[in-house]
Amino acid sequence: MKTITLQNHWLESWKQSYSYDLLEMYGETSYRGYSYAYAHRYKHTLELVQKVARPGAKVLDVAAAQGNFSLALAELGYEVTWNDLREELVDYVKLKWEYGTIRYKPGNVFTLGFDAEFDVILITEVIEHVAHPDLFLKKIAQMVKPGGHIVMSTPNGEYFQNRLPKFSDCPDPSEFEAIQFQPNSDGHIFLLHLDEIESIVHQAGLSIHETRIFTNPLTNGHIKLGKLLNFLTPSWVDTCENLTQSLPLVLRKKIHTGVAILLTRIA
Repeated sequence: MKTITLQNHWLESWKQSYSYDLLEMYGETSYRGYSYAYAHRYKHTLELVQKVARPGAKVLDVAAAQGNFSLALAELGYEVTWNDLREELVDYVKLKWEYGTIRYKPGNVFTLGFDAEFDVILITEVIEHVAHPDLFLKKIAQMVKPGGHIVMSTPNGEYFQNRLPKFSDCPDPSEFEAIQFQPNSDGHIFLLHLDEIESIVHQAGLSIHETRIFTNPLTNGHIKLGKLLNFLTPSWVDTCENLTQSLPLVLRKKIHTGVAILLTRIA
């Protein structure tokens, strides 16, 4: 993946994407908590794909934005389809492309005619932006081959600082339709709990293959711990993360901010 440099003539959406690339891929240290959290999500997502699919498998990356997962998987030998509502980001992603197979299919993923043709579908940090996560997952499931897989990451709704509503407690999710599909954390509608995820997964004809919960308040820079990250080495931060990963599940669900889940479509 090529490293690119900001240009003044870029579109505003390109400049915003580049600001995230600085934190996610290029080593910008102004917000270390975000960078550590993204690194964990990136690592777990790629590991889960590689766990169930060999190079050459067809992967769809939904709401792929600046394409970091798409580009990485293409370089690992997968046949990747990049998708995002923002068509203008196609040329931004192409600037970073170095090698590997990527096709670009911008637009509403549900109107592009995909029908059970992918071995793996990525929905990373997407489902929290939709008003009907249950219906969203059902539609995504229809685009993966029987026996294929979905890798989903989303903020952990059971994290002790979460103040957003629980999807299963909302009598009429349609009231949120006007604000769905907004980018960044400002667009979060529901942060799903693990029991809710299990329920909507089964409704969609899927099964849970593996669940990973990750990123504690230190590694995410929460509760005023972000300043400590300026003094701690990455090895110390990783040690802290490994320690909290060894806690009982009931505690891990409360103190970790992210979850990555490997799903399988029931044949």
